[in-house]
Amino acid sequence: MSTSPPDSLTYLRHTIRSGLREGDSFEKFFERWIAEQNQHLEELVSASKEEEAAPDRGVLRPLVKRVVQHYEHYYRAKGRWGKTDILAMLSPSWRSSLEDAFLWVGGWRPSMAFHLLYSKSGLQLEARLQELMQGLSTGDLGDLSATQLEQVDVLQKETIRKEQEITEKLAEQQETVADASMVELAHAMTEAEAMDVDVGQSRVDATLAPKQDALVGLLHMADQLRLNTLRKVIDILTPMQAVHYLIAAAALHLRIHEWGKKRDARLSQNVNTQAR
Repeated sequence: MSTSPPDSLTYLRHTIRSGLREGDSFEKFFERWIAEQNQHLEELVSASKEEEAAPDRGVLRPLVKRVVQHYEHYYRAKGRWGKTDILAMLSPSWRSSLEDAFLWVGGWRPSMAFHLLYSKSGLQLEARLQELMQGLSTGDLGDLSATQLEQVDVLQKETIRKEQEITEKLAEQQETVADASMVELAHAMTEAEAMDVDVGQSRVDATLAPKQDALVGLLHMADQLRLNTLRKVIDILTPMQAVHYLIAAAALHLRIHEWGKKRDARLSQNVNTQAR
């Protein structure tokens, strides 16, 4: 009898115990994690419909907490694998070229959380405008209060400021690719090749090590800002609004991943056909 693969959290614990040995790739973890995100999306959609039919059942808060925890252990996993192979985390092979085009320090821009909120809020406001004009509460993101909008605005400004700080740090780090140590090493290796001398990989590794360490720190800062932004947006919302927000976030992530993978597969197939 075949057994199903372990869930993402079990897989993460296994790799931690085994010291993230070679072969235990983040891609395997991500495949499990994204399958679970799809399951969570189905749960969230079902819960939102059931809550509209029978409000105050007390099931939304635990569900929201579980979904946020799923994001938390995704970022814990990224942090651990990032220390092992930071370049793979910043240029992930498990993402599509479509997703790559919108990456910021190995993930989504934290400020995107607010664009998502406003877009979904506007769509739900438009869809249930008649109810709101009659003074009825819809309970979804189209029904954000003035206080909530003010809190979101404050959080958005704070997030953008921190995002810009990380962007500036990233720019500074990218400029080190042409610093004295790199230029000297490139020159030494070019001369060595001309004289058929082996400079040695150890010198290359020693020169690149501090730069990669700095990138590990930047990825950690970016992921913390992503996670903290998500948590704080959820804290501003009611449980029902949080469910609608998490539905929008998961649906957008899953569909873009799906569209990108299909596009890459189609382009690859076209290339293979032309090569025959």
